[in-house]
Order: sequence, then C-alpha cells, then structure tokens
Amino acid sequence: MKDKRILFVSSEVVPYLPETELSSTAFSSAKNAHSKGVQTRIFMPRYGVINERRHQLHEVIRLSGMNLVVNDLDMPLIIKVASIPKERMQVYFIDNEEYFKRKAVFTDEDDKLFSDNDERAIFFAKGVVETVKKLNWAPDIIHIHGWMASLLPLYLREFYKEEPLFTESKIVTSLYNSGFEGSLNSELSEKVKFDFDDSDKIATIKTPNHINILKSAIENSDAIIHGSETIDEELTSFIEEKEKPVLEYQAENLKESYLNFYTDVLSV
Repeated sequence: MKDKRILFVSSEVVPYLPETELSSTAFSSAKNAHSKGVQTRIFMPRYGVINERRHQLHEVIRLSGMNLVVNDLDMPLIIKVASIPKERMQVYFIDNEEYFKRKAVFTDEDDKLFSDNDERAIFFAKGVVETVKKLNWAPDIIHIHGWMASLLPLYLREFYKEEPLFTESKIVTSLYNSGFEGSLNSELSEKVKFDFDDSDKIATIKTPNHINILKSAIENSDAIIHGSETIDEELTSFIEEKEKPVLEYQAENLKESYLNFYTDVLSV
C-alpha cells in the first residue's frame, strides 16, 4: 500500500470532536495508513463546536472562494485546514456559515435534527469533491465514515461520474451502529434530483431515514467495513443482496486488517 493515496471522509474525527467509536476509528484508520507510507487526506465538516484557535485551523484562500449549488441556491465554500499534532497529517474542513457556524453538530438544544441536515450533507459531499479536484489529488481509495458523509458515494457515481480524477477510485464505506432517529428533510430526494435524475438511485433515499441513507452509500460503494460489532440486520441483508465485499468488525489488529482489505479492494 505504500505510496497509494487514500481519502478519508468522515462525519466526525478526533481530536476535533468528542471520542466515539466512529470518530476514533476514522482517525485510527487514517493514522495507521499514514504510518505505512500511504498518502492520506482527511475531510470533515467544520462544525461550530470545533475550537479553531485551540486546533489551529486556518483558511486556505486558494481552495476557498467557489460557490456550490444546493437546491438551486449558491452557497459559498470555505476550506480550512489543520494538522493533527505529532502525526503530520492534514485535515481539511468543509465550511459554510449558513450550514456549519451553529454551535452544535447534528441536533438543536431540544435534541431535534436540524431541518437542513439534508442540505448540509449535500454541501459536504460536493465540497469534498470540488476541493480534491482543486488539489488535483487522485485517490486510489475513498473511505467513508458516518451518515453525514454517506451521500458522497452517490454523488461520485452519478453527479461526478465523468470526472477523470475519480475514475479509478474505489469507494469503501464503514458502517456503525450510531445514527439518528426519525428522518432528514422529506425533500432530500428532490434536492438531489436537482443535480441528477436517476430514479433508481434516488428512490433509495425517498424516505431519508438513517437506514436508507446508508443503503445509498452501500449500493454506490465497492466494499463495506463493519465499524461496529453489531450492525442493523436490514443493512447486513442489503449488503448480501448487493454482493459487496465485506470486512467484518475488527476488535483487534485493525491496522493490518484494514490495509489488507484496501489491497484486496484495489485488486478487484
């Protein structure tokens, strides 16, 4: 795997957000690959709860400045970057004041999902791709963690399917047992339809609950990793139905297991 390129895209990453199974695994998988000579880039949203001064985030002017269209609205894209201490690993933050300035991650003070989480996910997916295009950095593997990043496989396979930078990229999605109750905005599929009209792919997210968002990621990925010991049975059945290669949950030896799995995915 040395000198290969892996793009890690996660809803959460330590040390920028509290330690959870998802945020820790996203960080560990990137750190382990980096330690083996793999070229890595990490992307996450720049939530308002992230302390920019403490973590030394700074805006990258040459990458910022473009507008992304979300549901027929032009939304300014701001890119910030920081380095994880001692690891010499860069983390890129997708930012927009309308979507990410608020001092919360996914829910309000009443623990209700933000009504624009759907648009935040679309903006995040498109922001990652457009930034990687500006970097002119073609990844061999794109590893997805968390539901906020789960529209990225769909966008790569449909909206950006003619983009030469990603034609050889393999998409790996990690599934976790942490999610959200209820649904995102019921108009999510119509907002995605604004970018492309594939009725089969959009049908999966017609009811945009946690399971269906992840099903969309699964059907547009090349391989799946169980990031948690237990995964919803509906998702495991869906993976079997789609005949996707799977790496089962790794309680130990995560480093070698993930690297070997990446190698297997690239060889297919």
